[in-house]
Amino acid sequence: MQIPTREELIRRVRALPSAAPLLAAVGDEPGVHLVGGAVRDLLRGRATGAVDVDLVAEGDVAALAARLGGRYLAHDRFGTASVTLDGHRYDFAMARLETYAEPGALPDVSPATLREDLLRRDFTVNSIAITLGGPRAGELTAAPGALEDLSARRLRVLHDRSFIDDPTRLLRLARYASRLGFEVEPETLALARTAVAGGALGTVSGARIGSELRLLAREDDPVAALAALGELGLDRTIDPRFGIADPELAGRALALLPPDGRRDVLVLALAAADVPPAELAPLLDELAFAADSRDAVIATAGGAQRTAEALTAATRPSEIAAAVARGPVELVALAGALGPVEAATDWLERLREVRLDIDGDDLIAAGVRQGPAVGQGLRAALAAKLDGRVCGRDAELAEALRAATA
Repeated sequence: MQIPTREELIRRVRALPSAAPLLAAVGDEPGVHLVGGAVRDLLRGRATGAVDVDLVAEGDVAALAARLGGRYLAHDRFGTASVTLDGHRYDFAMARLETYAEPGALPDVSPATLREDLLRRDFTVNSIAITLGGPRAGELTAAPGALEDLSARRLRVLHDRSFIDDPTRLLRLARYASRLGFEVEPETLALARTAVAGGALGTVSGARIGSELRLLAREDDPVAALAALGELGLDRTIDPRFGIADPELAGRALALLPPDGRRDVLVLALAAADVPPAELAPLLDELAFAADSRDAVIATAGGAQRTAEALTAATRPSEIAAAVARGPVELVALAGALGPVEAATDWLERLREVRLDIDGDDLIAAGVRQGPAVGQGLRAALAAKLDGRVCGRDAELAEALRAATA
């Protein structure tokens, strides 16, 4: 891999979508450095569409972040701050050393030099920095072996206790391996497997594990990301029944999922399909899932087989709609992948958009008493419209009134 000149590196930095306000805030200040994934991708000559960028400052992080403007959040304990501006997130951290009171604990931090900071990071390929301002703008600083590992497409930890100090790095190893297609260096792989076998993840809170798991599921290829999790044995540490057992099924389900569906929900539901619903809910709560995501994963994981059977038996559009009921699109995509592809596709692409031209107020105005009869009438009218038996407002109202007063 040929290392670009300082001028070329700064040119590549300026081309980042998030660069303009950042460089304006940094100005000629010498101790501010771009670090992490953005640098890795720039060195590989890959366009990075990253919304988030990581920065290290050998100075006052809070003052630098405040100059950038936008929505500001500081974490004084860790010497970090984040700014959200124009759809981009800038994560600032003071150059620091980290020590761990016990395995899996959050770190205690102290100020350090840039080179010392790079040595405390997760993998060598993420331990490379580009200076943004001052007379050394464009200068590259890298941890030992980082540039060689990047050139060789290799993932390597920086020290033997890396996975013990911070076991969430195990999940990040799976994420980077699947995203980048990099080989895990043999000693790093051995350290990872030893940490997994020793129960390292048990020293970390469920919320931190859940955060990394959700990032894995949001990868461009979430099936590959969760498969990488399985290759390290990490899926079974979350729950002995958790994991992608059938990648081909996952691929078919993702192919059916419409643009407004959530790929992360779908793949997590597939991974959790063998966990009973009564146990899945507390597991997702322990992993700090938001309520809407938790409920969608549970509905999809627990209802796909039943919905697939109902869709298979459906012969009319109204029966397809009834089979789906109020299920999320992720549920229908997974159910379709289990067999009834045509019925699932019909609902996802056409039937779910069908709406009545009447509503409950129209039935009440026509003399129907408020109550269950209103819903009964509307359901009958929608079924008739789906099956092509009524067309237009008057016909819908007549059908609804017949059903409501029967």
